[in-house]
Amino acid sequence: MTDNAESESRDENGSALYAFFNEIGIINQLFSTAFRRALPDGMTSAQFTVLNHFARLGGERTPAQLAASFQVTKGAITNTLQKLEEKGYVAIATDPKDRRSKIVTVTDKGLAKREETLAATTPALAQVVEELDVSEIKAALPFLQRVRVHLDKARDEIDFADL
Repeated sequence: MTDNAESESRDENGSALYAFFNEIGIINQLFSTAFRRALPDGMTSAQFTVLNHFARLGGERTPAQLAASFQVTKGAITNTLQKLEEKGYVAIATDPKDRRSKIVTVTDKGLAKREETLAATTPALAQVVEELDVSEIKAALPFLQRVRVHLDKARDEIDFADL
């Protein structure tokens, strides 16, 4: 392949990648807005995201681990966790292995609130995508999950400032 052909191929691939992630970004903005509007009173997107994280993955996490998972500051996650703890949706305890650290776990009440939130938001979100074929959405999931896993593994390795 000539230098010119390689450059054209790289430009074409870059354009396709940009278009791909641009579409994902726009979809995320539109979905997030619809989702926030459908949330039950008193539940924020950030709070639901934490409950959903625990429902999907189980276990316990430190605030620092949660902040890294959501790519937010420790202060932002601390604020969200305090509100969830006040509502009884998570429990925060001192880490017995490192008394300077905290351990966060989801409560049964938190898991129930997550299910309640899903039930409350699903009809509104279904209206948003009612003209889409659910089988196409399901077919796209494995590919999107591979993209997410790859980006998650590479999150600390990619320096966009160098690109």
